[in-house]
Amino acid sequence: MTDSLFPKLTSYDAFLTSLKQHVRTAQMRAALAVNQELVLLYWQIGREILQRQQEEGWGTKVIERLAKDLKREFPDIRGFSARNLKYMRSFAEAYPDEQIVQQPAAQIPWFHNCVLLDRVKVPEQRVWYIQQTNQNGWSRAILEMQIESRLYERQGSAVTNFSQTLPQPQSDLAQQLLKDPYHFDFLTLGKEAQERDLERALVERIRNFLLELGAGFSFVGSQYPLEVSGQEYRLDLLFYHLTLRCFVIIDLKMVEFQPEFSGKMNFYVSAVNAILRHPDDQPTIGIILCKSKNKTVAELALQGMTQPIGVSTHKIGQDVPEQLKGIMPTVEQLEMELDTAAAQLEAQKHDGLDT
Repeated sequence: MTDSLFPKLTSYDAFLTSLKQHVRTAQMRAALAVNQELVLLYWQIGREILQRQQEEGWGTKVIERLAKDLKREFPDIRGFSARNLKYMRSFAEAYPDEQIVQQPAAQIPWFHNCVLLDRVKVPEQRVWYIQQTNQNGWSRAILEMQIESRLYERQGSAVTNFSQTLPQPQSDLAQQLLKDPYHFDFLTLGKEAQERDLERALVERIRNFLLELGAGFSFVGSQYPLEVSGQEYRLDLLFYHLTLRCFVIIDLKMVEFQPEFSGKMNFYVSAVNAILRHPDDQPTIGIILCKSKNKTVAELALQGMTQPIGVSTHKIGQDVPEQLKGIMPTVEQLEMELDTAAAQLEAQKHDGLDT
């Protein structure tokens, strides 16, 4: 016999889902608060070291001694190595204003900040990478990869006609959406590769591709069919951008940009607006992704276009010589071997615990 006082399952499930969300939100807030306190502590330690060195002439050797004394006093607390204390000093030097530490820099993990101190020397760029890390949830490895690929310099540098074809602030947001060039280092294609080869490779590596495109892209399909007046046309790649609230078409080219490419994309964008676009959607955007481009030619080609179009370039990982393709392992084979090695290592650790 069921308990008549027990709520209906649908009501209970909704209640449980709500509680789970509250718990997760509280956990996130707690983790963020702990991180902020840690970063602020490290900044305060770094500031004290910096002030003593500047005002009292302490040398660098004091950091080695300080590390030993702090470890002796707090043996259960990690983070007081000489190397980390030097990072604290550099951190305080990079952010002399405590208010800055309480806002952007304290919102990312400490070792993310260490990466930025090592790799990004311009303060404005450092703040930009912090903001992107917060918005996109980048791990430390992803942050390092984005810095290595010079994402800051590539962002918003594509040739577009967005300022003439899109209203504000949509035009500025769309401009920042595009990069030039796009780095496809995760691909290896031969010199004779065609557009379809590039398309298939990108779809097979869709997670890497989406990461390079940036946050907000949702993959709709490849060779997406559109029927216009009884004739079928196919889009290389179709995405929907969740922040811009619009469709994004990508046309792939393995050659230098040609003016006629813009006319074809103008038609594609018009067709998607007529067939797929919902009344609540923003205007569709087209991206022509070429092997290379002449900036002047691209700018002139876009002047007469009525639809928002951007022209950018792509860089693919180094070509593999034909004579090596048969003997070099594929990425999938390498991943499989790494998984096998990790499993063997884990088994060895368990064997060691049992003995």
